[in-house]
Amino acid sequence: MTAMYRPLHPAKVRISEEKAKENGQKRKIWKNSLKDKRKKVTLHSEQKHDDRKTMILKYDVIVIGGGHAGCEAATASANMGAKTLLVTMDMNKIAQMSCNPAVGGIAKGQIVREIDALGGQMGLVTDATAIQFRMLNRSKGPAVWSPRAQCDRGKFIWKWRSVLDETEHLDIWQDQADELLTETVTDGSPVRTRVVGVRTIWGAEIRAKAVIVTAGTFLNGLLHIGRKMIAGGRIAEPAVPHFTESITQHGIRSARMKTGTPVRIDKRSVHFEDMERQDGENGYYQFSYMGQTRPLKQLPCWVCYTNEEVHATLRGGLADSPLYNGQIQSIGPRYCPSIETKLVTFPERPQHLLFLEPEGEDTNEMYLNGFSSSLPMDVQIDALRKIRALRDVKVYRPGYAIEYDFFDPTQLRHSLESKVISGLFMAGQVNGTTGYEEAGGQGTVAGINAALMAGSVSCGTAGSVSCGTAATHKTFELKRDEAYIGVLIDDLVTKGVDEPYRMFTSRAEYRILLRQDDADARLTEKGYQLGIVKRDRYDWWLEKKKAIEEMEDFCRQYAIKPKAVNGALEAIGSTPLVYGCKLEELVARPELNFEKLYDIVPELREKIEALPNRKEEIAEAAEIHIKYKGYIERERQVAEKMHRLENIKIKGKFDYPTLTAISTEARQKLEKIQPETLAQASRIPGVSPSDINAMLVLMGR
Repeated sequence: MTAMYRPLHPAKVRISEEKAKENGQKRKIWKNSLKDKRKKVTLHSEQKHDDRKTMILKYDVIVIGGGHAGCEAATASANMGAKTLLVTMDMNKIAQMSCNPAVGGIAKGQIVREIDALGGQMGLVTDATAIQFRMLNRSKGPAVWSPRAQCDRGKFIWKWRSVLDETEHLDIWQDQADELLTETVTDGSPVRTRVVGVRTIWGAEIRAKAVIVTAGTFLNGLLHIGRKMIAGGRIAEPAVPHFTESITQHGIRSARMKTGTPVRIDKRSVHFEDMERQDGENGYYQFSYMGQTRPLKQLPCWVCYTNEEVHATLRGGLADSPLYNGQIQSIGPRYCPSIETKLVTFPERPQHLLFLEPEGEDTNEMYLNGFSSSLPMDVQIDALRKIRALRDVKVYRPGYAIEYDFFDPTQLRHSLESKVISGLFMAGQVNGTTGYEEAGGQGTVAGINAALMAGSVSCGTAGSVSCGTAATHKTFELKRDEAYIGVLIDDLVTKGVDEPYRMFTSRAEYRILLRQDDADARLTEKGYQLGIVKRDRYDWWLEKKKAIEEMEDFCRQYAIKPKAVNGALEAIGSTPLVYGCKLEELVARPELNFEKLYDIVPELREKIEALPNRKEEIAEAAEIHIKYKGYIERERQVAEKMHRLENIKIKGKFDYPTLTAISTEARQKLEKIQPETLAQASRIPGVSPSDINAMLVLMGR
């Protein structure tokens, strides 16, 4: 479905036939003159200020879109030394939180920690603007602990804006991309298409060695409330109508997806006495390894439930629901359903959980999490007033749905560069994902690789930096055992998407290695070698690394005598010792931790208190390493075995349509995706272990 536009109603005036003809001729002349002017546009070697000619801007990297992916891509590229331009439609809505003003969550919080460890900005901005923080899944093992923060929406925007303004090598241009500029390269084999820049709706021509598209939901965006449809990328913001076509004409596949957002409520109309209060945590946790403790006032969230009256009202409006009257044809997020989808999918449930969350420190606007809807606005409001706490509710705006274009991510390399157009990178929702965190992670990788391609930096020595891969330039790629970002990108380029992609811990087969606490251990040194991580962050990590190692050494060497500890162990329900042991053996017990051992082994408390800073963070990291040592080592061994397949390159070595030794489905999938390695091929749905074995035999292995 393409965007639909309401034509302007002509003025009801009478005009003579002769006058109409005259006006028609004038319009024809005007249109022809515009065509002629466009034909006369030529390239210039420097910026021209003559308004009769095209204005030319020159950069190393162009980033299209100022959302979460675009901001991370732009700052990553610029911080690596590439001359970067961020093109955004509205400089006052940088990194807008279109839906929930929250960052993190299950697996998503790990991604933000990884962005931060790589020198990205989302964690720092979140810590500076958080109004509630929680560490999710604390009742489970540390492999699935996930940080989440509610943020002040307005302050989040302006904090990001100040970050962009203070970033060297980064400029901002307020405009709308209208056309992707390319050229055909014939000086090699095969002939290929290469990006050279973009043209904007205002006629500016911007040249660059690399272009990153992070257009979010704006490409042919179409908003839905009931049977009403309006073109837009977000509520009250215009759609981008032509840019998709300028990309797909080169053979890049696009399709449509749908997402939505809930109603926004005036807190002055809420009866909070009829709701359950949910406070955040005030501990030492934060998102950034470099950030400060949350400076803003911490605010509660609130819990309430729908009821049968609410459901009856909503069901009465289903005939006008875009999701069920045929108006919306595209696929929405299965894991984040609208309230009307919940009613249809789970008709037996008498109630559904809702969270009322603050939008900021200084605003009355609140976000009703769990009540995403595109039903007519009167139906939404009538239903809300059937909830006791919301019986007098006033709303700022109803929920709405949005359809938008995305591009097939299987046409991307792991660097997020297009396989079809050299120098074109894509990140965020245009790749079929959803979520600020997934977008930010992709933006970071795309920004790094665009800067590498632009030739503004040199290739480091990190294991994840490969030189001379399928692309003809240096690339930065993350493996599945190195980061959730690596899992995310590999899933996209290997499996593709049939619904908006969201990260979960269950998608990662090495989640014990990908904990939120050790993202800096996995990625900071890699970022430093690339040049995106600055010296202060790197030194900060080295100091922490040394402290963790010293804590582990202390626990390995400190001898425990049974007589000294058995009484205390029995008092807390732990088995007494028969023989002496080292402290690490006590730490490894499931029922014990550092906190419980402080009184039993005073020297442990003294060791931690002697740390110069980040005492809790360092102690927790050391404790996790000791307690889960066996699991960590075993998972690392499994990952190493998979690396053997990762090292077997297969790109260009098979003519898949003629490969009769493997299944028909495998041939079709392999031909479409063209995996770089045998490991990637093994993760493609439809490619079986026997297919992989057959390919190994054919390769003589």
